[in-house]
Amino acid sequence: MTSRSLISVFGSLVGQEELREVEDCFTRQWLGIGPKTHAFEVEFAKRRRLPGLALVDSGSNALFLVMKLLDLPPGAEVIVPSFTWIACAHAVVLAGGVPVFCDVDLDTQNITAETIAPHVTPQTRAIMVVHYAGKPVVMDPILALGLPVIEDAAHAVDSDSRGRPCGGIGLIGVFSFDSVKNLTMGEGGGITSTDPSLIERARNLRYCGIGKSGLEASVDKTRWWEYNIADFLPKMLPNDVAASIGLAQLRKLDALQRRRREIWDTYQREIGEMAWLVCPKDAAPDERHSYFTYCVRVLGGRRDALAKHLYDEGIYTTLRYHPLHMNAIYGSKSQLPNVERLNEEALSLPIHPRLTHNEVDKILSAIRAFRV
Repeated sequence: MTSRSLISVFGSLVGQEELREVEDCFTRQWLGIGPKTHAFEVEFAKRRRLPGLALVDSGSNALFLVMKLLDLPPGAEVIVPSFTWIACAHAVVLAGGVPVFCDVDLDTQNITAETIAPHVTPQTRAIMVVHYAGKPVVMDPILALGLPVIEDAAHAVDSDSRGRPCGGIGLIGVFSFDSVKNLTMGEGGGITSTDPSLIERARNLRYCGIGKSGLEASVDKTRWWEYNIADFLPKMLPNDVAASIGLAQLRKLDALQRRRREIWDTYQREIGEMAWLVCPKDAAPDERHSYFTYCVRVLGGRRDALAKHLYDEGIYTTLRYHPLHMNAIYGSKSQLPNVERLNEEALSLPIHPRLTHNEVDKILSAIRAFRV
């Protein structure tokens, strides 16, 4: 079985709409940051009811830039769920902070006020939450802890909690638009905030930390090639080719989400009948889900065997994610029972808008046929 013939676990759906937007960039001969970038920032913020958006070149760099925007003292502790992507912890370390890993709720894979509380110390300066799979974190008890909250909404581009857009509830929010996200532009990330000045500062700093270009800073428009460097940062600029893809994706996001929801509901109905599998939680009545990944728990120590069985049947699955506190690079000595249990039981099944009905049926048939 070659990887070429595998049903992919994650994916996006692009077509003629995206090509037409990119062709427009070529016609204009404008490939770098420009009008398409600005248009995406405006349209995305409007759709998600946000004060604004600063587009950057990746979700990982968005996280790093957020940590710089917070201007935390060296050695500041930031609480991070262990069950998330490495970019969350890397951003804290690269900005001079210390990630402190906490457990998550076993059923939702989300951080909670209860899993955070044991890790709050006088050195804690911020909390990073991740809306896992697109199911919103219960935010209000976390906000009540009185610390700045960073929302990683990489999975939650279409998620709401109690009428509020995920990513726009805490002090500052981050989105990802990479090749497998619900809304893709190939690679890209975004920053928003309840404090509009932080959005503007992110826009100013994404070009190697240049606070203002010479042309912007010069009143009489002489010596416009001079500029003021506000911080030590790499280049994180977005580009109009990627933003063009994002604009087309934004216009068809509702259709893409409907397909994800159809697959999710089919899994919930069919897998819910299997006693040895635990389905993920649906959105609560006051929530809106984004359905980024469908993460089951495989009971009885059979997760690895199921993954191998599905692979042999041409279906790729994965553990999303390997716990951060178990990676030696971070030097963590934490014991987090729920995350460690997920490390042995959790498995992400394919869910994305490119999946056909026949492929979903094949996945379900292969799961039903599984025997240890």
